[in-house]
Parts: sequence; C-alpha cells; structure tokens
Amino acid sequence: MTMTEITESEKKRALDLAVEAGQILLENGAEIKRVGETMDRIASSFGVEEKSFIVLGNGIIASGKDHADVRNVPIKGPRTEMVVAVNQLSRECVEGKLSLDDLERRLKEIKQSKGKPWWEILLSVTIGVFSVSFLFGGSVPDATATFVSGLFLGLFVVFASSHFPRMISNLLGGLIGGLVCLLLFHISPVKLHLPNLFIGTIITLVPGVFFTNGMMDLGNEDYISGATRLLDAFFTIVCIAIGISLALSFDALVLKNVAFSGSPYAERIANKWYWTLLAAFVCTTAFSVQFGTPRKNYLDCGFTGMVGWGAYILADMLLPTAEAAFMGAVTVAFVSWALAHLRKTPATVFLTCGLIPLVPGGDIFWTAYFMVKDRLHPAAETGFMALKVAAAIAGGIIIMSFLSSKIKFGKHRGV
Repeated sequence: MTMTEITESEKKRALDLAVEAGQILLENGAEIKRVGETMDRIASSFGVEEKSFIVLGNGIIASGKDHADVRNVPIKGPRTEMVVAVNQLSRECVEGKLSLDDLERRLKEIKQSKGKPWWEILLSVTIGVFSVSFLFGGSVPDATATFVSGLFLGLFVVFASSHFPRMISNLLGGLIGGLVCLLLFHISPVKLHLPNLFIGTIITLVPGVFFTNGMMDLGNEDYISGATRLLDAFFTIVCIAIGISLALSFDALVLKNVAFSGSPYAERIANKWYWTLLAAFVCTTAFSVQFGTPRKNYLDCGFTGMVGWGAYILADMLLPTAEAAFMGAVTVAFVSWALAHLRKTPATVFLTCGLIPLVPGGDIFWTAYFMVKDRLHPAAETGFMALKVAAAIAGGIIIMSFLSSKIKFGKHRGV
C-alpha cells in the first residue's frame, strides 16, 4: 500500500492501530518516551500527518484529523518480550513491509501471546530470592531459608495472585511471605537473620524498578507520569508492609514473642565481593524471566546486572552510597545501550533487569514497614536514603541517555 492510496478512513484506522501498539508498550513496562516515538513512527509510516500523542503513566491521548482516541492503561508488571515484538513491528512498518491488515493481525497475535510457563516463573522466583538474600547481606542459611519461603510466595504469585485485586494480592503476598519466614526462623536449627529473610522473600513483590522509573520521569520533566508511578509504587509497598506487619502481629499473639523490633541493617553480613558479583548475575538473570525477557537475552541481562553491581561496589569503596549507585547506574545504562546496538533489541530489555541489584527495594520496603508500625524516625531515615539512591540511579540513566543520543550511539531503530 503506497502513501497516495491511503484514504481518510485508513488513516483513522492507522492512528487507532498506532495507539493499540502504544498501549501494549505502556502496559508492559516501556518508557514513556519510547511509547510516544513508536506510535508516531507507525502512524507516519501509513501517511498520517496530522497527529498528536500524549502519553501518561497510565493512559494515552491521541488525536488526528477529525478523530481522537483516549485510553486508560492500567499499570502492570513489565513484560519486555512484548516491547521487543512491538518494536520489531514498528521497524517493519517504517520499512514498508506491512499493510494495515498485517499490522492489525500482528498486534492481535502479540496481545494474545502467552507468557512464560508457570514452572519457569516459579524457578526464577526461588533462585532470584536466594541470590538477592545473599546479595543484600544474608548468610548461606538465610539464603537457603529464603529459597524455601520464596517457593511458597512463588506458588501464590503463579497460581493465586491473579484472582485478587492487585493491592489485596500484594497484601496477601506480604502476609504469606512473612508467615513462612517466621516459621522458618523459629524452627531452624541454625541462626537465621529475620530482616534478611523478609527482604529476600518479598523483593519479588517490591516495585523498585517502577519507583526508579517514576524518578526518571520526574527527571525528564514528565511530572504527571512520574507522580503516577511513584504513587502506585508507594501503595504497593504499603500493602506488602501491612502483610508483613500482620504476620509479625500474629506471631507475637500466638507465640508471645517479638521476633523482630530492631534495625534491619544490624544483621547484614559482609559477603565476599566475588560472591556478590555472582549473586548479582544470578538474581538479574532470574528476574529477567519474571520480567518476560526473551530467552535469548537472559544471559545478556545477567551480565548487565553483574557489571553494574561491580561498578557500584568499586565506587562504594570511595564514595557515599548514593554516588556509588549513580556510577553503577551509568555503567548499567552504558552496557544496556551497547547491547541494544549489538543485539538490535530495545535497551529497555537490558536496562530494566540490569538495575535490579541497584534499586533501593530494601530501603523502600523498610520505609513503608516503619510507617505502618508508627516508627517515624527510622521511616524518615530509610525513606530519605531510598529517595537519594533512586534519584542518583535516575540521574545516571538520564545523563547516559542524553549522551548516547548526542553521539548517535546505538542509532539502530531498535535501540
């Protein structure tokens, strides 16, 4: 179909399909900028000249000649294989390989595509929480216990969480994870560190990446999207913290025991740097499965997370935590755009997963937990640190994104 053959009704249809592609991107974790650029690219490839797109954190507004489309896009978890598929689709549209019928059919296929099999997600959850526990200062017994508690939480996430509203699901996830952690803490023949069990187990639920993405949106002066994502992340974390608090209250009521009341940082163990590098690789690879990354990119994601963590621990020897996180984020962003150019895959695929070891998921959770328990001083302390680290990570990514666009690094359309 050539441009001269496009009728007004076909332009309207092209605009609608462009918005459909944008919706798939937005609800599966693509950054705001990519969503707008992709919709514009698809619409332009079919000769739609009069068009305007406004992308928010949870919605899309599109307008053309005598036509407008407004869509609410609920926030979901990232599924980057969908981002890759739509990105490839937009590239083929620009190259003139698709008709409107082809585009509609392909978009329908993408929307109906199945996610990862349940056993792969469950395996990734258990391996992921095991490595995260070790990465964030847990002992080998801590990590082993976290593997068990992660198995129970993973079973809930895979088979039951979809039957509840998202906030209720997060509360129940926190409750189940907390109860299993407390049970293992009481029956274990070896010493376990409860804070490490908690954060290792529920890290699967904590929206640390969405929190950091919200900070990035604010840094890019997209205040509505940034505020939307931050607010959603905040309420998600509060629900998880309420679940953990209910588990602790039940434990205190039944066993007349206060299992945890101190600082979550008091029981961290300084594991060897080379073991934490391995843990960063394993946990990033595991989370790439949960984020719906194409299988061919699993090891690339693990490599990105490991290199970023390596840069962080080197910088942490000389710099404060936030500045070290900035250096780690710059490294993750650089490796992500390099891999995007090499693999002809959106940088989002590697960036989203590679940030996992760096995002302040633990600090974000403890902030909400202390707020729920009316311990405002530690809540303010951990909350301020989480904001500093998230802002540093967002700043590093924004700076690298700006530099890469100026030097035409990764100029392939898929990047």
